[in-house]
Amino acid sequence: MGDTDMLSTVATLLGEPARTRILTALLTGRAMTAKELAYFAGVTAATASSHLSRLLAGHLLVMEKQGRCHYYRLRSAEVARAIEGLMTVATIPSNGWPPHHHVEPALREARMCYDHMAGHLGVAVCDMLLRRHHVVLVDGGGEVTPSGERFLAGLGVDLPKARGAKRQYCRGCIDWTERRHHISGAVGAALAEAFLARRLVARIPDSRALAVTPLGGKTLAAMGVAQYRATAPRSASAG
Repeated sequence: MGDTDMLSTVATLLGEPARTRILTALLTGRAMTAKELAYFAGVTAATASSHLSRLLAGHLLVMEKQGRCHYYRLRSAEVARAIEGLMTVATIPSNGWPPHHHVEPALREARMCYDHMAGHLGVAVCDMLLRRHHVVLVDGGGEVTPSGERFLAGLGVDLPKARGAKRQYCRGCIDWTERRHHISGAVGAALAEAFLARRLVARIPDSRALAVTPLGGKTLAAMGVAQYRATAPRSASAG
């Protein structure tokens, strides 16, 4: 199959609303069962199974078996980035800015983009890292500076693990709601992992959205991201 045929196949897969909802649900970075994905897609289990089979055949998903359960997740960070890129195009308005009047406010504020942080939070953290010269983004890639290595290590970010990952180390990713860069790649994933582990942010159930905890609000202010206040419900910081 040539490149043009492959592109047409992917376009066909993405052209069905239920399959699109399945893919966007998996942008949380978590694996889900067919039953869970049927719920998010708003279809029956049988219909979801058919869609999942096509997405597996199209190499957009992978399936892992744990006991009697089958879990589905996006095949790679590249697939997630492609979906986010299409969402950026899809939200371009026909009559001007802003492009996200219809986007859920919680998603616009802070969310997971597969395995890294996005939304206003992700962009604000990226801006701070660039402003302090902790990260440099160039030519579709990026690098963490020596000062950035010290700063991120202080946050609990596992940079040695990120350097050993079989993926791009650091890059900027255009945020589909903010239209500016947030940090992705192995560094972006490690940063999100550290924020979650330290309970600076908490996942909102059944959503890609993240909530900034009271501790997170204080930490972000100390980092120079002062516009961020705590948005999490009490349960988010209680563990």
